[in-house]
Amino acid sequence: MSIETSSPRPGSHSTAGSTQTVTHAKERRLGVASVTMMIIAASAPLTVLAGGVTTTFAVTGLLGVPLSFLILGAVLAIFAVGYAAMSRHVTNAGAFYAYVAQGISRPAGVGGSLVALMSYNLMQVGIYGLFGFTVSSLLSSRFGLNVPWWIPVIICIAVVAVLGVNRVDLSAKVLGGLVALEFLVVIVYDVVSFAVAPEGVTAAPLSPASLFLPGVGAVLSFGIAAFMGFESAAIYSEEAKDPHRTIPRATYTAVAVIAVFYAVSSWAMAVGTGPSQLFDAAGKQGPDLVFTFLSGHVGQLIAETAQVLFCTSLFAALVSFHNAVARYFFSLGRERVIPAWLEATSRHGAPKAGSLVQTGIAVLVTVGFAIAGNGADPLYPVLTMFTWLTNAGAMGLVLLMAIVSAAVIGFFRRRRHLAQGLWSAVVAPAIGAVALAVVFGLIVANFDVLLGQTESSPVSFILPALIIVPGVVGIFWALRLRKAKPALYQRIGHGEEGAKTHHLGEDD
Repeated sequence: MSIETSSPRPGSHSTAGSTQTVTHAKERRLGVASVTMMIIAASAPLTVLAGGVTTTFAVTGLLGVPLSFLILGAVLAIFAVGYAAMSRHVTNAGAFYAYVAQGISRPAGVGGSLVALMSYNLMQVGIYGLFGFTVSSLLSSRFGLNVPWWIPVIICIAVVAVLGVNRVDLSAKVLGGLVALEFLVVIVYDVVSFAVAPEGVTAAPLSPASLFLPGVGAVLSFGIAAFMGFESAAIYSEEAKDPHRTIPRATYTAVAVIAVFYAVSSWAMAVGTGPSQLFDAAGKQGPDLVFTFLSGHVGQLIAETAQVLFCTSLFAALVSFHNAVARYFFSLGRERVIPAWLEATSRHGAPKAGSLVQTGIAVLVTVGFAIAGNGADPLYPVLTMFTWLTNAGAMGLVLLMAIVSAAVIGFFRRRRHLAQGLWSAVVAPAIGAVALAVVFGLIVANFDVLLGQTESSPVSFILPALIIVPGVVGIFWALRLRKAKPALYQRIGHGEEGAKTHHLGEDD
């Protein structure tokens, strides 16, 4: 039996004027498969292959892209050891925020939370740029309709908003169906590519000699963006059926699937196109490299289906990142780090206020880019909105993962009674922190390349500032709360545990 109140939150409800928190079993809907699907949807398999892999081959001119996915997968798997171990003891929709707050310090946690909010928003909103261009191009080529890119975006924002305030398992089911179809199309592409192999099947793309050359930093920078979203499992911990088992299993499963699948698929692209023709073809055709290949070797129907699924792939990523942003807003609002009204949830237990705020941000940014790009090249939303925002978001998330690795060490060091093994409490997090710090440095060093620029411009500094400045502001805000509202400060990063001590009579 549950207690109904006017201010529910995912996984719990509080009675007015009381400190009691009651968990709703019916709101814990997500199992390992559902959470894994939410994670993989955020990485958008078909989008990574058609958009990310082709761009990486074209920009870097390195054949070792498949090997880079395996290397990055290994790095993130090591990161996941400590991350999963901590998830068994910290159940919080704020994920990174809670981990850093409890593992390093509350000011660092608040700073990290604002970096996470900005990073996820940049990733989510940036993808709308590619979505708008793709749908607009598809309508033009198939039906002769000249639709501005921002119209499909506004419609998509509305659909995502509806899913965002409904039951989270509804989103999982929608994403599950879309991701399954994506996998099927990419598997068909892979099989046919290895069968065609105009220059024969070669293992050169998996050779270290094809990767560790000048430009390897850019390859790793592009590659890490393909994994973004895998770390979001912990965000759903308050809605998982058994968070102590669901979150670690979903995280490990997602990393393994993403790494192997992208490595094989990018290898298939190199073999199917032919290593000697690959870079030129990728540069001239971009995403169409995949669809043209399918059209020529499988049939027009499959190629057109793949193009539609390319759009749904983007849509799946948009829903997944939207859910992540909404839950960060909820978590911070619940602890009064940001306005308390952001903890409001829908009757389904979804973070309604956070969802609506994220929707508003997406609308404002889309309108801004639409006005700025009026009359510009059709590729404008891809070259600016998509490229700029998603690369900046990936930069922020890599930085956060490096910090979280350090937080894992601090968390278990302060809680020796948990008797966590040395590997998961110290060694793996330390290796992960160093490796992710190196990847972050490579992203910074190759940021102009990632933005498609030959030299630095104001954008080269503005985008990183959008990540770093909120983090610094968050630290100072937490220090102010420590003096002005010490009771509130003590609850930072402790989720429902901290909420239990909250009284409505307290000055928030």
